[in-house]
Amino acid sequence: MPGSPRPAPSWVLLLRLLALLRPPGLGEACSCAPAHPQQHICHSALVIRAKISSEKVVPASADPADTEKMLRYEIKQIKMFKGFEKVKDVQYIYTPFDSSLCGVKLEANSQKQYLLTGQVLSDGKVFIHLCNYIEPWEDLSLVQRESLNHHYHLNCGCQAQHYVCMKHVDGTCSWYRGHLPLRKEFVDIVQP
Repeated sequence: MPGSPRPAPSWVLLLRLLALLRPPGLGEACSCAPAHPQQHICHSALVIRAKISSEKVVPASADPADTEKMLRYEIKQIKMFKGFEKVKDVQYIYTPFDSSLCGVKLEANSQKQYLLTGQVLSDGKVFIHLCNYIEPWEDLSLVQRESLNHHYHLNCGCQAQHYVCMKHVDGTCSWYRGHLPLRKEFVDIVQP
């Protein structure tokens, strides 16, 4: 019907939600809860390796009154690890233009490749933000690269749901399930 308002695309709603979730007084900040790369991959709809061909600032919606902007990255998809059932080939990814809304700044027109995790919105657009796992491919360890093909997404319901990682003095981690021995620093936090 002419003149009737059109519903906002799902990514505009996501931008507005991110803005509302921003704590008061933090006008220029985006914060994300820490997570293991496997958790990021398990909770993402899409995981790809890609190069960024170009970037362009685009309106967040077709509504001329909406002043929100998005960055649209044109990409060259190298490999898809997860998301086959949602999209076949990704040509563009979208992120908030404003870093305070968790927008991601990637290098375009370079040889740099990225591992990108993100969501596929109801309109088919791929949306990423700073709380996703986004890493230069060269910064991934060999174990991380190999785990992308099978281990990460095939084991999503295992340790992260039922175990806790306890860090050893040497920096390694062991997974524990059930009752953990209480450490002095944990007791101090729980009991004054």
